[in-house]
Amino acid sequence: QAQLVESGGGLVQAGGSLRLSCVDSGRTISAKTVGWFRQTPGQEREGIACFSNSDGISYYKNSVKGRFTVSTDDAKNTLYLQMNSLKPEDTAVYYCAAHPESATTSCKPWEYEHWGQGTQVTVSS
Repeated sequence: QAQLVESGGGLVQAGGSLRLSCVDSGRTISAKTVGWFRQTPGQEREGIACFSNSDGISYYKNSVKGRFTVSTDDAKNTLYLQMNSLKPEDTAVYYCAAHPESATTSCKPWEYEHWGQGTQVTVSS
């Protein structure tokens, strides 16, 4: 099963970029739909970028569309989230997760399992 560990978070100024990585030691990313989610204190976790490895289809939340890009490197069992033109409202803890199905681009957090521990992204104005 997927065992996910995120990295790459940090502090960045508005307009800057970060790339988050999510390594799957269970070596299952290539066979699953995977996604990136974020959560701020007091708010529900939201899906922002999800990718179906079987279909090659991505879903992006409107607020990140055109700025964020999700990708995978199957050889490295790694999921990435390239974040450009960051805004203070992107500040959150970011999580990666794997969906139990492979042919879906659902980005609903309650459908996902095998969550990473999260990585903090802070964007200063």
